[in-house]
Amino acid sequence: MALRTAGSVLVVFLWSVTVGQYGWSVTYTTQSICALKGSTVKLTCSYTYPSGHKVTSTFWLTKMEAGVEPEDIGQDPENAGRLEYHGDKKKGDTLKITDLRESDSATYKFRFITDQTAGRYYGDPGVTLSVTGLQVKVTGGLQDKTLNCSTTCTLTDNPTYIWYKNGTIVKEDTSSLYSDYFSDADSYSCAVKGHEDLHSPAVCESGLFYTYFYGIQCFRL
Repeated sequence: MALRTAGSVLVVFLWSVTVGQYGWSVTYTTQSICALKGSTVKLTCSYTYPSGHKVTSTFWLTKMEAGVEPEDIGQDPENAGRLEYHGDKKKGDTLKITDLRESDSATYKFRFITDQTAGRYYGDPGVTLSVTGLQVKVTGGLQDKTLNCSTTCTLTDNPTYIWYKNGTIVKEDTSSLYSDYFSDADSYSCAVKGHEDLHSPAVCESGLFYTYFYGIQCFRL
C-alpha cells in the first residue's frame, strides 16, 4: 500500500479489482478512496475488450438508470473545470478530480463504447470515493483533555497529522490524538502532512473558562 502526495494531489495504489466476461473487463486500482475536501484525487483503471473492436468513447459515471444510457459526469455543470481525463482509448484511463467537494462522494464506474453493435460496457463494482473535512473534537475532563483530528472516513495509508497551536506547528504524528496543557488563550487546529493548506477550523480549549475565537487567538469571556 502506498500513498503519494504532491501538493494536494492524492494518488492511491492498493489492490486491483477486475470484473468482466467474454473478453470484456475493467480493472480498478482500488475499490475505495477517502480524500480530503479541497484536495485532488485520481481514479485509475485498465480495461480489455474482444479483438475486432475499436474504442470510440470512454467516460466515468456515477448514476445508472434502467433503459437509459448513463451520462458522462463531465457533462454536469457542477463539475466544470474540475475534471481531467487521461487515457489512450486502448487499455487504460485516469479521471482526475480537483477541488474535491463533499458532494463528490459517490461510486465512480468506468464505461467504454466500441464501434461494434452492442459494444458498450461498464465495470462493477467501481471506485467508492468519500470526501471528508478535518474537525478537532475534544474528549476528557477538565484536567485530562485530548484533542482528536477527526474525519468522517478513514484516510488512506495512516497519514501523518500535524497539530498547530496559535498557528504554529507543535506536533507531527501518525496518531490523530493530541494532549497538552491547554491554556485560556490558545487555539488549536490540525492538518494532514502533504495537505498542509487544508487545515481544520481552529478551536479554543481552556477547560475552565468560556472563550471565543478570533483569528488564531482565543479570549476569555
